[in-house]
Order: sequence, then structure tokens, then C-alpha cells
Amino acid sequence: MSSELLDALTILEKEKGISKEIIIEAIEAALISAYKRNFNQAQNVRVDLNRETGSIRVFARKDVVDEVYDQRLEISIEEAQGIHPEYMVGDVVEIEVTPKDFGRIAAQTAKQVVTQRVREAERGVIYSEFIDREEDIMTGIVQRLDNKFIYVSLGKIEALLPVNEQMPNESYKPHDRIKVYITKVEKTTKGPQIYVSRTHPGLLKRLFEIEVPEIYDGTVELKSVAREAGDRSKISVRTDDPDVDPVGSCVGPKGQRVQAIVNELKGEKIDIVNWSSDPVEFVANALSPSKVLDVIVNEEEKATTVIVPDYQLSLAIGKRGQNARLAAKLTGWKIDIKSETDARELGIYPRELEEEDDEPLFTEPETAESDE
Repeated sequence: MSSELLDALTILEKEKGISKEIIIEAIEAALISAYKRNFNQAQNVRVDLNRETGSIRVFARKDVVDEVYDQRLEISIEEAQGIHPEYMVGDVVEIEVTPKDFGRIAAQTAKQVVTQRVREAERGVIYSEFIDREEDIMTGIVQRLDNKFIYVSLGKIEALLPVNEQMPNESYKPHDRIKVYITKVEKTTKGPQIYVSRTHPGLLKRLFEIEVPEIYDGTVELKSVAREAGDRSKISVRTDDPDVDPVGSCVGPKGQRVQAIVNELKGEKIDIVNWSSDPVEFVANALSPSKVLDVIVNEEEKATTVIVPDYQLSLAIGKRGQNARLAAKLTGWKIDIKSETDARELGIYPRELEEEDDEPLFTEPETAESDE
């Protein structure tokens, strides 16, 4: 073993960020095991790796006793004082027992330890980097596909995009560049494992943060997201700045901002509505593009009954109930939609306290749709 090992460890410390002392300690521990295994020695030994020359020596450690019962672990007081007169009972004597051909074994052991530690350190660096990016968006390149996953390269590591996190309206080919949302970063025996998604509502939220400066800087707050990936989504936005239109900010000039997101999501339709702390107004906005005549709120059950004009009933419910389902997810309220005729028959519309006229309580809510 020469100083070349120490030079290599110094370079590793600079390039990989692995402490030289930690590797040397690991090498010494591995050499103790190698010595016992290769020379059939069960005695207590210490390996010393000289930090300057790189030389390695093995010392047997023996307790000084009056009467020796095990020569591998003990040494008599007379024999110990023959080595140095100041030794006393209870002291530990170190005797060099370095084998002649120990250098070859030491070199092999050191190589294995260094390789293992470098691999562990690289995994640790990758894990530290990506655990901080959990719930964030990254651009990756599709590497390969199988029945369970799409393997997406994120630079230093491959991430897994499971089948249930893939958008139904998308097909992927190797070398495709896609934006993905990191859902989970795990430590495994084989290193960090990263799971990503294309269907998570968080992906939509992050895309709006990228495209809309007002959301990124906090002027406009994105309050909630409801998403049926690949088909339709709704988001609610608000602002405390009276000079800023939150919906208009998200739509952008000539719809450019929202269109960029629609293009990234391969044509997924996006409704943008104004958030409100008043459930009546919020639910009415969330059912966009349908007009709403009245919203009856049941606070105890967190449920609402929404009355819409007869000709708007199918629009309010949406294809396969999608519009109502997304509005319920967006608001967190149960929504029961009734036509004006049914509501009148049930006697719930118009309400007695309201003026009996056929004017709706709501004008058409201020919303934006990505598909004009």
C-alpha cells in the first residue's frame, strides 16, 4: 500500500464530497475483518493506516494479567514488562503481527471499501438532491417503456412513471421530452427510487406557477385544483390586489399563458374561476360555464342545492357528470343540481325571502375556459 491510495482519497474528497477520514476508518475496519478471515486469527487486533506514507501495520491487542488463560487475548505481567518496564496489570499491550503478504490483501480490501463508499455517497447525494424536489416539477426524457412503468431520465437518475399516473390521451416514445411531477422519493437498498406523475393536480399547479408570474410572486393565489387528467380541469384563484384580475392573469394576453399549459397537457381543457369565501358565490362560479339561478347551502352537511335554468341543466351537470364532479372537488362542497322546473315543483325556488321575479341571482360568473 502506498501514498497513491491517500492521493486518490484526497481527490475523491474534492470531487465526490466523501470525507477522507471516514473512508480510512472504513478501510481499517474492513482490514481487521480481512486479517481475521485470511489468517484464521480470533485475537483482538488493531489496524493502523499511516496517513502520510500509506503503510499499513497490524497490532495484536492483549490485556496484561497475572495469570494467562488465553494467549490470543492475554499476556503475563512478566512478559509485558519485558517489552516495557512500566506496564501494569490491566494495561493493554500492542504487539505488531503484520503478515508478510498482507499488502496484497490490504489493496484488494481497500479497493472494495472505496468503491462501495463512493457508490453509497453518490446515492446519498442524489437522494438529498431529489428529496428537496419532492412535489416539484422537472423536465425529463423518456428512456424506455414496459407494461408497468415508463422510465424517465432526470439527469443523474431514472424516475418511474407508473401506468396509473400516465395521461390517457398521451402516448410516449423514447427520447420524448416531458414535464413530470415528483410524487415520492424513497431510499432503497439499490439507491434512491423516484416516482413521478403526469396526472397529479400538483403538476397543473406547478405549470401555472411557471407560466403566470403573478402566481409565482404571490400576487395571485391559486386556492384549489380539481383535475381529471387528459380531459378537463378547474382551478380557483384569488388576489388581495384590487388592480389585478386573477382570472385574466392566468389566461394571459390572447389566452397565451393558459394555452401553453393546455399544449403541455396535450389539449386538456382548463376552466379558471374566481375563488370566494362565500360558498354561494364560489359554487356558482365553479359550475362555469353554466348559469346559476340560486344556491341553497346546508352548512351542517356541507352540501349545496344549485338551481339552474332548464336549458342549462345538461351543461351544469356536464358530460358523464364531469362538470358537477369537478366543481364539487374544487369547492369541497357536495353539489346537487336541479332544474328550475323541478325546483319550483319542490317549492324550493324562488325562496320566499327573495323577490319573486325570474331574474337570476347571479350574472354569468367571471370565468375563463382554455377551449374557446
